[in-house]
Formats: sequence, C-alpha cells, structure tokens
Amino acid sequence: MAQPTRSVTLDAAGPQAPPDPLDLATARRRLATPERLREFYAPRSIALVGASDSSGWGRFVVDSLRTAGFTGALRPVHPKRPTAFDLPTVPSLRALDEPVDLAYVFAPTHAVESVLEDAAAAGVRNAVVLASGYGDGGDAQGRELERRLVEQAVALDITLLGPNCLGFVNAAGSVAPFGLGIVPPLRRGPVGIVLQSGALTSNVLAFARVHQVGISLLTSMGNEAVITTADVVEHLIADDDCQVIGLFLESVRDAPRFIELAAAAMAAGKPIVALKVGRTEAGQRTALAHTGALAGDDAVVDAAFRQYGVIRVRSLEELLVTCGLMGSGQVPRGRRVGVVTASGGACDIIADRSTDEGVEIVEFAPATTAALREVLPPFAAAQNPLDVTGVILADRGSAQSTLGDVALNAVVDDPGVDFVFNMLALPQAEPPDPSIVDQRVAAIAATSERSRVPVVNFTAACTDLSPYAQSLLDRHGLHALGGIEFGLTAIGHALTWHETKAQGCQQSHFPATTRQESGFADMRDGPWAEALGREFLASAGVPLVPAELVTDADSAVAAALAFGGPVALKICSAEITHKSDIGGVALGVSGADEVREAFGRVLAAGRAATSAIDGVLVSPMRAPATELFVGVTVDPSFGPVLAVGLGGVFIEVLHDVALRLLPVDPAQVRRMLGELRGAAVLGGARGTRPADLDRVAEVVAGVATAAAGLGPALQTLEINPLRVDGGDVEALDVLVVTGPRESGGN
Repeated sequence: MAQPTRSVTLDAAGPQAPPDPLDLATARRRLATPERLREFYAPRSIALVGASDSSGWGRFVVDSLRTAGFTGALRPVHPKRPTAFDLPTVPSLRALDEPVDLAYVFAPTHAVESVLEDAAAAGVRNAVVLASGYGDGGDAQGRELERRLVEQAVALDITLLGPNCLGFVNAAGSVAPFGLGIVPPLRRGPVGIVLQSGALTSNVLAFARVHQVGISLLTSMGNEAVITTADVVEHLIADDDCQVIGLFLESVRDAPRFIELAAAAMAAGKPIVALKVGRTEAGQRTALAHTGALAGDDAVVDAAFRQYGVIRVRSLEELLVTCGLMGSGQVPRGRRVGVVTASGGACDIIADRSTDEGVEIVEFAPATTAALREVLPPFAAAQNPLDVTGVILADRGSAQSTLGDVALNAVVDDPGVDFVFNMLALPQAEPPDPSIVDQRVAAIAATSERSRVPVVNFTAACTDLSPYAQSLLDRHGLHALGGIEFGLTAIGHALTWHETKAQGCQQSHFPATTRQESGFADMRDGPWAEALGREFLASAGVPLVPAELVTDADSAVAAALAFGGPVALKICSAEITHKSDIGGVALGVSGADEVREAFGRVLAAGRAATSAIDGVLVSPMRAPATELFVGVTVDPSFGPVLAVGLGGVFIEVLHDVALRLLPVDPAQVRRMLGELRGAAVLGGARGTRPADLDRVAEVVAGVATAAAGLGPALQTLEINPLRVDGGDVEALDVLVVTGPRESGGN
C-alpha cells in the first residue's frame, strides 16, 4: 500500500525572501552529521529513479551493486516503463509500498525537484543526485539552482549527495550505488577515500585492487551541495571500519573546519592522506609587504597540512600506496632501517632514497653480521643494506632454501633497527611447484609475526600484483608496497606523521580580539607609521633596537649623541612604506654635521613623496649579525599565517621560508627554524655568533601573538630584519598594515 502523501511544496518562483546564508548552512549541517551519514552510506534498500534498460548509468549502478554483494531490495522507478533490469517498476516514489533507505536519482535536472518532493512524501530521507547543470556550470543560473536545491533538501529533511555525483562504494557494508563499473573483486579494508572528482573513482578502485589497498568507503562528492568533504571526513573519523582517510581535493572549502577535523583525526589515530591539486601562485595580499607573496595559496595549504598532520602527496599512486602502508599494521615509528633484498642495484637505489626520506641505514651489530656470514655465499657482503644475492631465487637446493629466512630473521633481531624493509619477488603466475614460493612467503609471515619491529615488504617496481600474487600474500596476511620509490616515500610520510602526532598539535583559530582590546583604538586603516608599529610591538614585549622620533635637526643631533657612535635615520610616515626606494634612509651617519645633513636629506625625500610626515626615526647602527625575516599575513581561507626565513638572498631570491598557522608556541617556531634550507647559518657563519634558538623562538612567538592581538583588523605585520646576535634579538624595521575585515580572517 502506498504511503500517505506528506504535502511539502516549494513555490515555483522560489522563496519570497531567501533565508540567511548562515541559517541555511547551519540547517544543512544537520543533514550531514555522522549519525545521518552512517545511515546514508549503509542503505538496505535502494530505489533507482528514472532508470531503464537503456540507461547506461542505471546498468552501471546495478552491476556495481552486484559486485559489492548487495542483497537488499532494489526498486526501479520509471513513469512509463513497466520493468527495468528484469524487475517491475513503480511510476514514482510515492507508489512504493514502503520507504527505501536511499533514492539514486537519474532524472534530468529539471525533474529533480519533483523527485525530491516525491521522496519526502514517501518517507525517503536520503538521495544521490546524478544530474549536472548546477553550480558545476559556473554560471549564475546554475548557482541559483543549486542554492534552491539546498533549500529544498533542508525543507524536506533529505540528506543529499551531489548533484553531479556518481555515488559511492561502501565495501565494508557490501553496497555500491555507484555510476561507473567496478572490476571485481572489490577489496575490503581499512581505507576510506573521499574524491572531489567522480571520474577518478574507477582509477582509484582499479589501482587499489591490484596493490592490496582495501577500501572501507569510497565516495565521490559532486558539487557538495548538502554533504561536503568535511562532513564525510567527520563521518570516517567516527567510523570503526575506517582506519586511514584518503582525500583527493580540488579545494579546501571550509579551512577552519578542515583543520579542526585534521586535529580530531590525529587524536583518534587515523592518518589523513591528501592529494591537493590546483596549485596556484597567489599575488601579494598587500603590495606593501613581502609576507603575502611568500605565503602563497599552495604554500599555506602545504604548511597547514604539515602543521596538523595531514600527509600531502603528489599523485594518486603515492596516495594509495601511502594509505596502504598506514592501514597495513606494519607501520614504522623509528628512522633506523635494516634492508633485505636480492639485488645490489636495489640496495643502491634504497640507499639514495633513504637519505632523501631521512631514513638511516645503520650498521648491523656484530652478532647480526656473524649470523649472516654463516649463510651468505662467500661473495656476498654481510652489510646493510643487505643483498642476499640471486642465489635465493636460482638455487632451490636444500642448502639454500632457508637463506632468505635466516637473513631476514637475523636482521629483524638486530638491536639497532627500528624496522625492516624487505623486498619480495613474487611470481605473476602460479609456478609448477607452488610449495616453494608458499614456504618462503609463510616464513616471512612467521618472522613478521614474531618480530619486535615492523617488517615492511615491498616489490622492486610499482607493477600490478597478479591475482595469484595477491592470493598468496592474502593467504599469509602480508602486504607489499608498490615499488621502492613509492614505498620509501610512504615510509617517510608515515614517520613524519607519527612524529607530528608525538609532538601534538593545537587547534588553530583566528583570535577575536577587537581593535579597542589591542590598546590602539585610534589606529588607521592601512599602513601604520613605523613609530606607531614600534610602540605596538614594544607594548607586547617584543625587543626592538632603540629609536627616537625627531622633528628637527637639533633633536636628531641630540638623539645621535645620546646613542653614541654611528646612527641610522629613517623617514617616518604612514604613507611611505618602502623608505629606501625614495631615499628616505641614511645609514652609518657620524658626527653632528653629518647628522644634520642626513636629517635634511631624509626629510626632504619624504616631503617630496607626501605631506603626511611624522618625523625622522634615529637609531643606533648595529654590527653585522644574522638577520631573520618575520611576518604575519592573513590567508583568506586559513586565517593568520606566520612566515619565518633568513634575510638577504635566502628570502629575496630563494624564498627560503617556513610557514605556520596561528597560534604558534616557541617549540613550533624552533621546528620552523630547523626546516629552513639555510638553517645552518643560525649556527654561526662568517664570524657571527651562533643564534640562541630558544631566545629567537621566544621572540618570534611573541611577534605572532602580538599580530594575533590585532584581531580582525590584521592584514600584515612584518619585521625585516630581526637581528640575531647570539642571545641578543632585536627588531630593526617594522611594518604594520590593518584594515576592516568582516570575516575575521576565516
């Protein structure tokens, strides 16, 4: 019997007054909570709306459901055709005798609205919408159509995936309403994958299948009108079937929430591995400062991911191999490796790539070397990385049949290794006598089981594992990484993730401090005069080189005499940010006459540029020392970002800079300094004193805190340079730019 109709109708002309976007966003979130998505991604009954025997999309979905092992009810819906896929149809969702858990909507764009009304009337709470022509088209009409779709979903209480979406594959739940073909078998496992690209899903599934990467859930996202990538990540964090989260991202649409979820995933022990595409060079946030140019869009994404433990990869292959390792149960946590191969060439490659990944190939202990010499051929070297030679493959005699077993056991017992990188040679087809291969693989499994350290197996190249090789590994509970290159890259990612987790990460936020709370209620929008910027930093406890603001030559001479020795004179005006470009700086000035002349010259240069002159800053010259660049700017997505780099050629030409989202503490700044390519300079170069890194980190963290104190007004705060002479740290030049910010940096 058909369900009674629940009358829910939207005005065809649209709502008279569009709802507040914030209210709509809040309502949308209620449709995509982890509880709702748990129900959405595990339907026990599915309606195919608009499907027919002639529909290629419909055929794909039916085949995918069959491949996944779906045993629930499948109900085709078509207004004209009596059957579809050998099943009787009903003319609409309203005609169903009982509600289904999910409606997969093949209907064209113009018919989607009426289908959703039918769904609500029939008690259907979940829908996948295949149709395009919404926000994906990029035009105003499509965006308006998508906004109306969200309003309708909210009004009808329907959780919706899409539009412009192929659906999902829930391998753990044996259900795959998915609009492309899936080559069987569907490999189940601990990896949840979210793709902001529908067409790549088949490629991901194909690679995963032949490289032993088991999937818990794979979902394409479409336009993310209702269910967003962040929603699915939150669901996967709570999902017991998922232990690793893989992402293909075209954009990070809600950066603050993404960062919150990244921190939550790390706290839950679930690595996030992300392939973020669309790298762009952002222009300067403000043409007045260097910081905006250094903190480009992609650089900020990279820094945010690294700071909050998101593993960033460069290819789909790297994404999946890394996910496979993280879900394998054999994940290294220390950087000392013992290598076992049957190839000298492989040893050479591994030695080079291990260095790249910060993995240390240690010397074997004497006991390990002695045990290896007892079984290795006379021409083989008992050293790390270990080449047991081709004898293990060519000689099947009883004397050599245990060579690989003994070698691997000796290496895993070495007290100096944190993990073992073990090369597998797997036949593509079942050999005439499979017992020998099976015996070797069983021995590796037994060693892995008893080993105190992880044994990470790999193949020499990233070739597809044959069905026989997969079955062999599966039978013995082993996982093999696809190739030396991807394998060691994945290991590097895993080690960095565990180190980041051990260090801990705090939640980033944009401080809500107002201008009045900062103590500078009368500050202007735009660049500040340097004297005001210095006053602001000094009030925050940031050390600065002494300076005095003067308005006449006699005062300049008096200030110079008080400081003693050579001085610097700089024009001070909010209208002049690049002082040296207009001749507004004089350096190394000594004596009263020189000071008077320099004052007049600097003041004249300033007056030639603007009438808004506060005066001239006089400060003592400092001896050469190490110079740092420190800047904070506001990324439109992630909020305030700290940039730290060495001065001079390092920052101007090499763009050698480390980035972090605010807030930061001194420990994080210490790590930033260590990331710089020129970090060795801080140890003392060309006669300079080694930097007191703890003091430097303390000052830089204080600068970041001061910048955050400007709250939503912050645009840029920059010190260039920050002079470092051992433990003496001083800001020499200061730039502050503020302005109205409605978003508060988010």
